[in-house]
Amino acid sequence: MNVLILLFFTSVVSASACAKQTLGQDQLREQTRTRAHQAVAPGDAARPLILQRRMGDITLDGRLDDPAWQAIEPLPMTMYSPTPGGRLTERTEVLITYDDDFLYVGGRLYDSEPGGIRANTLYRDRYSGDDTFAIILDTFNDNENALWFFTTPLGVRFDMAVSNDGESGGGSAFGSAVNSSWNTFWDVETRQTSEGWFVEMRIPYSSLGFQTVSDRVEMGLTTYRYIARKGERHIFPAVRPDWSLGFAKPSQSRTVILQGVESALPLYVTPYVAGGTGRRTEFDGTRFRQPTSTDRDVGLDVKYNLTSNLTIDATVNTDFAQVEADDQQVNLTRFSLFFPEKRQFFQERSALFNFGFGRTDRLFHSRNIGLSGGEPVRILGGARMVGRVGTWDIGLMNMQTEAGSGLPAENFGVLRLRRRIVNTQSFAGSMFTSRLGDDGSWNVTYGLDGLVFLGNQQFLDVKWTQSFEDDDASTDFFDQGLGLISVERRGNIGLAYDLSVMYAGARYNPGIGFITRRDFTQLGIDTQYGWRPGEASPIRNYDGSIFGNVFLRNEDGSVESARLGHSWDVDFKSSASGRFSVNVIQEDLTEQLDLPENTFVPAGRHTWVEASTRYEMQDGALLRGRAELKGGTFFDGSRLGVELSPTWNASRHLELQGSWSFTRLSFSDRNQTANVQLMGLRAQVGINRKISWNAFIQFNTDAELADANVRFRYNFREGNDFWLVYNESLNTDRDRFDDIPVLPRSQNRTLLFKYTHTFTL
Repeated sequence: MNVLILLFFTSVVSASACAKQTLGQDQLREQTRTRAHQAVAPGDAARPLILQRRMGDITLDGRLDDPAWQAIEPLPMTMYSPTPGGRLTERTEVLITYDDDFLYVGGRLYDSEPGGIRANTLYRDRYSGDDTFAIILDTFNDNENALWFFTTPLGVRFDMAVSNDGESGGGSAFGSAVNSSWNTFWDVETRQTSEGWFVEMRIPYSSLGFQTVSDRVEMGLTTYRYIARKGERHIFPAVRPDWSLGFAKPSQSRTVILQGVESALPLYVTPYVAGGTGRRTEFDGTRFRQPTSTDRDVGLDVKYNLTSNLTIDATVNTDFAQVEADDQQVNLTRFSLFFPEKRQFFQERSALFNFGFGRTDRLFHSRNIGLSGGEPVRILGGARMVGRVGTWDIGLMNMQTEAGSGLPAENFGVLRLRRRIVNTQSFAGSMFTSRLGDDGSWNVTYGLDGLVFLGNQQFLDVKWTQSFEDDDASTDFFDQGLGLISVERRGNIGLAYDLSVMYAGARYNPGIGFITRRDFTQLGIDTQYGWRPGEASPIRNYDGSIFGNVFLRNEDGSVESARLGHSWDVDFKSSASGRFSVNVIQEDLTEQLDLPENTFVPAGRHTWVEASTRYEMQDGALLRGRAELKGGTFFDGSRLGVELSPTWNASRHLELQGSWSFTRLSFSDRNQTANVQLMGLRAQVGINRKISWNAFIQFNTDAELADANVRFRYNFREGNDFWLVYNESLNTDRDRFDDIPVLPRSQNRTLLFKYTHTFTL
């Protein structure tokens, strides 16, 4: 182990030294320019921007007519899209000030056609093609993580957390580098007039977290205004759209200074009371029974800022009854399905706990805590501490679950440490996890990682992890490990690439992580080239890519999986987009692969070709959507797939979102076919900004189940909520099993309520 650790840090330090030599004074100047694209006055581009303290009272009413606002100089806005650096078609004024307790953000968003302002929904945390106004704060000025606050003309709040400098391989609508489930305390008021719309935000320091040095705070700041009907984004500083999420990249923000402030250190105490009734279907060997149960519960969450940059959260008898149901998936592979984390307790600075390998594989995945096979396991309590101590980012978590349903009581522990090296976009760190059962079972892991900025948007990424557990007596060092080395150049304009090598041992098992396969060596390459056709073109940018990877078995070097593909992406200035891709895929199956409706693929080596095309409509339209068509061969058969995702804002109070996925599998040699459908309907009703109702109905022909998840929420104020939740699962084919009686119509049913009330002490 000592040799490996020495090799790991030698590679990071060597790359760091190389980076220093390469960068020199030119790179230091480049880093300074990165933080200062646009200044208030000529000649100030290399300097941090000193924000002006509030001079007078501010009434949060969306009017911006207080004398305190008149003393603030607006930030100079430039066009980000559709034409970088082009002429702004509407006037935008952004004002920022602060006092001892709050950061204030004001926006005068003038519009020559106020009737064209998009204000589509009143639903919290739901973007529906609205006009938006946002501020993004890199509160620790680390060029990698940020907090994103935005609102719409109706004053709807939306808050998210950005990680990995906004670089993403997929995931949510914004990508896996953006956590849209994160929420915090802040206020906003808006007002619409014949001149446009106006915004006032008030963000408490206790919701931010920052580091004070010599009585001043340095943060990275980006702010923008988006005009949905035009697909036009105004931004400060003058970032260019050279990355897929360039307008939210922490490394491209402008350094600002707040003087003489200390974060408030409030104590938030949130007790809850919950109860409900439900029934589950049980089979006793001869018949189905549906016993009814009634539950009553109480619990407590506590949040305390130990310092301005270190927060502790504690929870007792944790409850997640109000969390939305997972989106159903159909598995057409031999690998486990991945589901994202939606539970609020695990969202606080969750990016710090990220130790990932690709899109889904990771050393720590919080869904392993309190869930087993998708079913809840009672969490007795736990605590988490996140923040910065000196030059170190630190994350610490410990949770305890109850025994039940054949599972032992378990304790889960995570420690994450990380610090900057070389420059503001490089770091080295470590992670340690543990999973200890009261039956004597245990699993522990450690991980080491480093990211080094080499200049010209090039990065070296190095990771190594290793696992140990009670029933594994292996002494092979590499057999229990997983390692990655990659070199990438980021961006979507010009040349970008990612060259990687990854190794996984046969006995590597992260007890509270997620991994799709073991015992392989992967070689990967992803190259792309993007360009802009010009101001007169309706197209914003093109992007062509060639990518491929191969997984080799460690035992004999034979090919287990391989893929070679090409894709072509087009982004229109209207915000519509399209894509076409072709892939050649090979899989060597060591055993039969079972697929839906009793179809299967025999063991052996299979090679096939598939193509897909996708189009996504302009996001500012009241009726919008996404369509995708894919088809080709599939193992030793064929596959045809169609996906439709329409969205309609019937009014600002009602949004209907549908989804339909159809896949037809055909294996003519075995006279087998399968037709699999996933259907979903989500109705979101916003009576106002405090009262909302969400119904999510799904139908899966593979599982022969129809699920309904209906949630009513009354948000009295931030931290005070009443929830009423109804869940139902219906069997759609009650005779699908020959050896048991007819299934009941209703498989499971629950009706729950939960009330939380936050006290600030």
